[in-house]
Amino acid sequence: MDNGSAFVDTWLLRACATLGIKLVHSTPHRPEGRGKIERLFRTVRDQFLVEFDEATCERIEGLGEMNRLFNAWVETVYHRSVHSETGQAPIERWLAGLPSPLPLPSAAQLHEAFLWSEVRTVTKTATVSLHGNTYQVDPALAQVKVELVFDPFDLTDIEVRHRGRAMGKAVAFRIDRHSHPKAKPELLAQPRSDSGIDYLKLLDQAHGQALATGLNYASLMPVPLDQEEL
Repeated sequence: MDNGSAFVDTWLLRACATLGIKLVHSTPHRPEGRGKIERLFRTVRDQFLVEFDEATCERIEGLGEMNRLFNAWVETVYHRSVHSETGQAPIERWLAGLPSPLPLPSAAQLHEAFLWSEVRTVTKTATVSLHGNTYQVDPALAQVKVELVFDPFDLTDIEVRHRGRAMGKAVAFRIDRHSHPKAKPELLAQPRSDSGIDYLKLLDQAHGQALATGLNYASLMPVPLDQEEL
């Protein structure tokens, strides 16, 4: 990754650490090795963004719809087009490099990875503050630094941890904000009707049909012998 704010954010670092992902940043002011990334940006401009003329832009109702169309283009076109250098489609090359068996995180690990946390010092009266909210914690934690772990979209449910150990819930005393300032829900785009040939719409429909079939992640894992016998 480069050193943009999104790639050095505390929440991304925590998620990667929880899932055992090594996050590597490029050296600042050293562009060598970033050519492949810049080439991808050029492909996005030449094959995807070129479709957004003035009329198309007026029909796009928000970032949610833009993201959905981009995902449709990536998964329907880009990942399945043979690369001129490797002679393989990106999705084929990626699947060929996966370890076997594929390590998959548990539901509990995924839940933990997408929680956020902040460190606070408990007051003498056993309270902590978080973005304008005040919470009561265990009196034994008075004047101790604790980690507050929470869902960024719900600041009413806070778990307190000290040195990695769970110390119960923080009881809401005063709630002025129900979500983290950085947590902005993605609005779903409303369906729209178009006439004529619309490349982006065709990609969106093809992508939707592919998603409707579902993906059996369990099939990526080798079946144990005892299950084969059953």
